[in-house]
Amino acid sequence: MTRFSLIYLGLFLLLLSVLSFFNIIYSYYFNLYLNIDAYIYTLIISLFLGSTFLIKKKNDGKISIYIKILTVIVGYLILPLIISIPYYLSIYNISFLNCFFEAVSGFTSTGFTIFENIKHIDKTLILWRSSSQWIGGIYFLFSIILLIDIFDDNLKKSLTNFISFNSTEIFKQSLKILLLYSALTLFLFIVLKLINIRTFDSFNLSMTIISSGGFLPFNNIDIIINSDFKKIVFSILMLFSYFSLFLTYNFFYIKKKNLNFFAEDIYLFIYLAFLITIFFVFLNFDYNFSLILFSIASSISNIGISLNNTPNNLFFLFLILVIIGGSFFSTSSGIRFLKLYLLIKFSINELLSHVRPNNVYINRFNLLSTNMHKQDIYKYFLSVIIFIISLFIISSMYGLHDFNFSDLNILAKYILIIFMIIGRVELITLLIISKKFLFKN
Repeated sequence: MTRFSLIYLGLFLLLLSVLSFFNIIYSYYFNLYLNIDAYIYTLIISLFLGSTFLIKKKNDGKISIYIKILTVIVGYLILPLIISIPYYLSIYNISFLNCFFEAVSGFTSTGFTIFENIKHIDKTLILWRSSSQWIGGIYFLFSIILLIDIFDDNLKKSLTNFISFNSTEIFKQSLKILLLYSALTLFLFIVLKLINIRTFDSFNLSMTIISSGGFLPFNNIDIIINSDFKKIVFSILMLFSYFSLFLTYNFFYIKKKNLNFFAEDIYLFIYLAFLITIFFVFLNFDYNFSLILFSIASSISNIGISLNNTPNNLFFLFLILVIIGGSFFSTSSGIRFLKLYLLIKFSINELLSHVRPNNVYINRFNLLSTNMHKQDIYKYFLSVIIFIISLFIISSMYGLHDFNFSDLNILAKYILIIFMIIGRVELITLLIISKKFLFKN
C-alpha cells in the first residue's frame, strides 16, 4: 500500500481506538465487565496498526484517482475487521462471518443485524454497534471529499467552488466535516434528552440518526417514541441526515449567498413537501399525520426505522423512497433524488425534441447556472440500472418480509456484504477501477 493509503486508514484506526477506549471507560463506570477484554484488545490492535501506518516513509508524490478509490474500498474491508473483534470475543459465541457481517452492516450504516433480541445484548456491545455506525458515517463523508474529482461539477458546487482539491483544501474540508458531524451529533443528543428519552438511548439514537444507520438500542422503538409529539420531533431529527451536512454551515457562514450551495437542498425540500402533501391528502387512511411523517422521514433519510402501526399497504412506497435517498453530501445513500430528476427531465426533452425539432431543450437544474453534460447523464443512467438490478437480485433471492439475517447461508451473507459495500462506494468508482484494469489504453 502507498504512503497516502496508510495515513488515510491509519487515522481511522486511531479513531477506532478512541471509540474502544470510551467503551472501556463506560464498562468500568457502570461495572459492566462481561466484554471489557474485547475492547482492550481492540484498543491495542487499532492503536498499534494506526500508529504503524502513520510512521514516516518516503513520500509517494502525486496520488492518482485509482489509488484513492482503492484506498476507500480497502477501508471498507479492513476497518470492519477491527470493528468485528468485540463481537467475536464477546460471550455470545458469534461466528466470525456473522461478526464481520454485523460490522460491515454498521460501518456502511445499512442496519442489517444478526441479533434477534437486543435485550439480551450487553449495553457496551449495543454502544459499540452505534459507534460503528457513527465512524462509518464520517468515513463515508471523508471519502466523498477524497474522491471529489470523479463527481460532476454541478454536484461539487453544492459543496465548493473549487474544481479540484489540493491537500490544503482536503484538510480544511475534512476538519469542517469532523466538527459539523460531531456538533450535529451532540445537538441530536440534547434534543432527544429534552423530549424525555433516557441518556443511554439518546446517545445511541443520536449516532444512528446522524449516520443514517438502522441499529437501535432496543427491539421496538414504539417503547420510547410513544406520543405524537415525540414522533414529530424524531421525524425532524431524522431529516438531518437527509439534507446536506453543510446546509446549516452554508446558511450561517457563507457571506455571499450563492444558490449553488443551496440548490440541492432546495430541491430536496420541495421533494419532501410534495411527498408529505401526497401522503397526507391521498394515503393518510388512519388520519395519523405524525405516523406518516415519521415513515417518510425514516425512508428518505435511509434510516429505515419503522413503528409497529405503520400501514402495511404503504411498505412498497416507503421502499421506493429509501431507494431514492437523500442529497449528494449527506450520510444518506441510495440513487439520490437529483439523479432521477435529471434523467426524467432528459427523457422528456428527448421526446419533445422529436415532436418539435425546431425547439432547443436544455438539460440543467433551474437553480444552477451550468448545463449537465451527456456523459454525466449516462453515468446517472448506468448507476440507476445497476442499483435496480442489485435490488432485484436480492429481493428475488430472499424476498422482503420475515427476514432473519442470522439464518442466511454463508454465500448469501458474503453477497450481502459485497452489496452493502457497493451501496456506500459510488458505482462510478467501480467503473473507473474496472476501466483501469480491463482497458490498458
